[in-house]
Amino acid sequence: MNKIALVTDSTADLPKDYASRLNINVVPLKILFGQEAYLDGVDLTPDQFFSKLETSPILPQSSQPSPSQFAAVYESLLKKYSDIISIHVSSNLSGTINSALAAKEKLQAKIHIVDSASVTLGIGLQIAEAVQCIKDGLDAPTIIKRISKARQNTEVLFALDTLKYLTKGGRVGKLSGLAGSILNIKPIGRISEDGNLAPFLKARSQRKALDSMVKSFKEFSHERKTKAVRIAVGHARAADSAVKLRESLENLFGVKTTIFTEVGSVVGTHAGPGTVGAAVQYE
Repeated sequence: MNKIALVTDSTADLPKDYASRLNINVVPLKILFGQEAYLDGVDLTPDQFFSKLETSPILPQSSQPSPSQFAAVYESLLKKYSDIISIHVSSNLSGTINSALAAKEKLQAKIHIVDSASVTLGIGLQIAEAVQCIKDGLDAPTIIKRISKARQNTEVLFALDTLKYLTKGGRVGKLSGLAGSILNIKPIGRISEDGNLAPFLKARSQRKALDSMVKSFKEFSHERKTKAVRIAVGHARAADSAVKLRESLENLFGVKTTIFTEVGSVVGTHAGPGTVGAAVQYE
């Protein structure tokens, strides 16, 4: 029974077929449109969510899973697996990991809780690292170290179409350095080392934002004096831009994209439609 199970939460925005094929267990957060409650990635497709977001008079709220939700998933997995590695959204952006820790405390089992210090695509690449480690037959402590290294070697950038949704959600302060009144400004943010949203650059169009992100990922590679090993690309109703970004990064690094996804309800609430981003893991 010396097997390791993987758990994450819905802010990882993993494509459903990817999670299913690799046996990754996803615990959903909840999205609240007033009194209407939906499970992120379960009750609403991204397209349905953004249609609802754009017509709703109020900004939806997100709610972290309860400890009992995590405990139910963990208990089920512990019948078949000896260890669980549970990788979650940055503790600086959500309290989700606290629920996972409470469930671990209750069960007193070999459950390893990992703070990704990231969100969406950044979590996805840490999960991809864990998947490969499990395939390679590594034990849980070694995998935890490998995930930590992957986290340190990953850069996440995202271009917003507007700051409107971050402003409505009260998170614009984290990216206030990107605010501007110039028409068509596209703010580019970065996930900082401590797992927060940080201002990075401004671009005057979506095309220039994509070019700036590709240039920045290239510069990160030069600064680190190492090459890219994994790429993840995601978008919120910006598929054409995301495809262009994916192609540019694949041509730059000679690496095929590991994850290509549409962000879900929780991330989409704050980022808003038109957002496009990428994560690159370096050696």
